[in-house]
Amino acid sequence: MALLMRPEPFSSDVNRLFNTLLGGEDVQAQRWVPAMDLVEADDHFLLKADLPGMDEGDIAIEIRDNTLRVSGERKSEHEKSERGWYRVERSFGQFSRSLTLPEGIDPDAVKASFDRGVLHVRIPKPEERKPRRVQIEVGAGNGSQPAQVEGTATEK
Repeated sequence: MALLMRPEPFSSDVNRLFNTLLGGEDVQAQRWVPAMDLVEADDHFLLKADLPGMDEGDIAIEIRDNTLRVSGERKSEHEKSERGWYRVERSFGQFSRSLTLPEGIDPDAVKASFDRGVLHVRIPKPEERKPRRVQIEVGAGNGSQPAQVEGTATEK
């Protein structure tokens, strides 16, 4: 006795064809990770992030424990359609990127601007720590005028 297999409906064939030719069903499931560049100049770092289709209100920048975090969400622009075909290749969704900053960065000095879909974050480098003069008081506990001796202290 021969076993007969029922053919799949035409719509399944069309779906399989589109998925095979156009990259599979997992394209929409991919996580969106925006491209970022980090450039070092003499006195600052410059972070550039490509965030096309977003507004500055869609982006958050936070500095905590020497980590700069850029996060946000690019919303989907397509509508569900009962009839016809459409193909969405542009990624969308939430993203978060983190960058460890050098010690001594002043969070209040970090500045950001957003123009034509490109985020620029300017991060001033910390000033080099300089030795600080410390006064040494001699005989401060005996009630007489303390003599002052100057010295220097350096950090390692």
